[in-house]
Amino acid sequence: MLPAAPTSLQAPVRRLRPVSLSVMALGIAALGLPSLALAQDVSRPVDTGPIEGAPPAPPPSTDENVPIAFEADTVEYDQNDEFVTATGNVVLRKDRQSVRADKVTWNRKTGQIVGSGNVRMVDQDGNQLYTESVELTDELKTGMMENLLLVMRQGGRLAANKGERIANGDVVLQHAAYTGCAVESDEGCPKKPTWRVVAKTVVYSETQNRVRFSDARLELFGAVQLPLFGLSVSTNGGAVSGFLVPDLRSSPSNGIEVAQSYYWRLADNRDLTGSLHAYTKAAPMASFQYRALTDIGAYQITGYATSSNRIPINSSNPDPNRERAFRGYVFANGRFQLDENWSISASIRRATDRTFVRRYDISRDDRLRSSIELERIDQDSYFSFAGYATQTLQSSRDQGQIPVALPVLDYRHRFDDPLLGGRIETQVNTLGITRVDGQDTQRAFASTQWSLRKLTGMGQEVTLTGLVRGDVYHSDENDLSPTALYRGESGWQGRGIALAAVDVKWPLVGQVFGGSQVLTPRVQFVATPKIKNLAIPNEDSRAIELEDSNLFALNRFPGYDRFEDGVRFTYGFDWMFERPRWRIKSTIGQSIRLSNKPSILPDGTGLASKTSDIVGRTEVRYRNFFNIIHRYRVDKDTLAVRRNEFDISLGNNQTYLEFGYTKLNRDIALGIEDLRDREEVRAAGRVAFANYWSVFGSAVVNLTDSTEDPTYGSDGFQPLRSRLGMAYEDDCLQISFTWRRDYVTFGDARKGNSFQLGFALKNIGAW
Repeated sequence: MLPAAPTSLQAPVRRLRPVSLSVMALGIAALGLPSLALAQDVSRPVDTGPIEGAPPAPPPSTDENVPIAFEADTVEYDQNDEFVTATGNVVLRKDRQSVRADKVTWNRKTGQIVGSGNVRMVDQDGNQLYTESVELTDELKTGMMENLLLVMRQGGRLAANKGERIANGDVVLQHAAYTGCAVESDEGCPKKPTWRVVAKTVVYSETQNRVRFSDARLELFGAVQLPLFGLSVSTNGGAVSGFLVPDLRSSPSNGIEVAQSYYWRLADNRDLTGSLHAYTKAAPMASFQYRALTDIGAYQITGYATSSNRIPINSSNPDPNRERAFRGYVFANGRFQLDENWSISASIRRATDRTFVRRYDISRDDRLRSSIELERIDQDSYFSFAGYATQTLQSSRDQGQIPVALPVLDYRHRFDDPLLGGRIETQVNTLGITRVDGQDTQRAFASTQWSLRKLTGMGQEVTLTGLVRGDVYHSDENDLSPTALYRGESGWQGRGIALAAVDVKWPLVGQVFGGSQVLTPRVQFVATPKIKNLAIPNEDSRAIELEDSNLFALNRFPGYDRFEDGVRFTYGFDWMFERPRWRIKSTIGQSIRLSNKPSILPDGTGLASKTSDIVGRTEVRYRNFFNIIHRYRVDKDTLAVRRNEFDISLGNNQTYLEFGYTKLNRDIALGIEDLRDREEVRAAGRVAFANYWSVFGSAVVNLTDSTEDPTYGSDGFQPLRSRLGMAYEDDCLQISFTWRRDYVTFGDARKGNSFQLGFALKNIGAW
């Protein structure tokens, strides 16, 4: 009969499955350290929770002397020397920590615990430590260790010849190697990691969840070696402060650029990244990004600042003696959920001049928009109070003509109709447009829309709609709007709108060609009295064109300032065919006005005549391998194609080809600036080979010529952007080299070739 176990140890009788140190041999060998006579894999996940067959762990205690629970096949107690020896599948557990070993000896006098044989330790963060023998305290803290392997929860592996715990609780490892790569292939064979970090000394702090390297170097593909200074790695998956991988690129405007960034982890919910950009052809630039997560939302602030010479946008021979000026860019945005219904979001984008963001390759946008919006959303209502301002970056646009919209108010409420059934939605909307050198407009309207949807006994879906709306407008300086069609009449203007509509769909389902099909004929009748349109300024309804997406819309104009009047009849059908791996969807339709009176819609939009053009859309998909979408508009008189647009994708995530073509042949008068003709081709692709390598590229070419748009200045073949590169990417390393060419000089953003080198290591935080 065995003596009773000490009170600080509990010994249930339970046999457990043996734990092998097969893991450690493979991990240490792969990292290039002396191999152990062990065999197996460490890559498969290990359960860090309760041990199978073991009693539940005791609840956490506030007392520092939480007892250690253990299990073993055999427990022996030497009363003379006060040694407790547990052998055979020994498991020690305290809180979320556990230790497994073949043998554990506990000295009751000194409190020293020694584990030997197939030792595996799991700390409170789920990191696993494998070694041959280890000294432990009664808090399950490690002391001396030899030939150890630390497998971190996020996937990194750290092997060392020797480890020792120092007075502050940190573990100092000697002659260590670390990698974030897998050490075996998918087939289970040993695999040499793509990279590893070798260091003479490594400090592992369990309390700070940090591994720090001293006198370290990075080995790539077993050959290239790079020195690393101040490298640290998190053991709990969190970010750590330190230097980031430098960014290296070259551009015709700035020459060779080297950007070095430092990341500060200010708190668990806040961080700051500061960068210094050095150029061979330009003055240095500083940038920063601050990010924060609060209890009710998140926000970020990004800024760039430098001092350089501003070059006029249209200057081909800039003055070399011009004075330097401060130049920069700021981008900040955030969103906060104030309560269950209320939220506020804001965004600020502003640059000191029109060429800054393009010259320093920050953005290719041609406008920068700032906004703020307060919203309230519940089940039956929506409220928004917003404001917008835009900075143009286009050389041909006058900033004084760019509007500032404030206030923009929109309120909607839905409720059930207690008399006829259906749904009623009321809306109140206001808009204020201000320009420094242009027309100012203010608008307010209120509307009520009723809709009722019914299914007949034969399966037809019938929707009845009624709408009434009243508008009030005020505008001044209307003659400053360059397009006469958009000006309206100055001063106060009023308008009333009424609409009645019937929409009928009849889905027909059947089997064909080994699959199922759904053919849905659709007809719509809309009646609206004559509306006072041209007296009203047009701020939000300019880009009007008939297409498949607005064919059956109650108002084909995209905004509120224009409303389509008269009586019209629209017809068309949707067809969908599905069979295993295949899907085909198609839509086609046309609209007819029941009046010969002139329309406010300009020629070329597809809606100006009594009978509209024919519009449609077709999509063909084969699994996720092939997809083609075709959108078109055909002239109803000449059958000329007024809109012809293709988008094709072919391939998988590794190897694919994307192609797009757009031709807009609307033949619209030159005085309407928002509806110009265009022709463009787009292509992008990627080809993967040799497991980890790939080549990729993309190009955009403008095919518009002078007959399509005399004001654009294109000769019919004008490359806009092109890119070509090569990349290597495995489970732990990414390397890429990219060439890009810009074909247009825009101020000090010069055309020419740019190059960029990308480099990233998995499970390396910062150094």
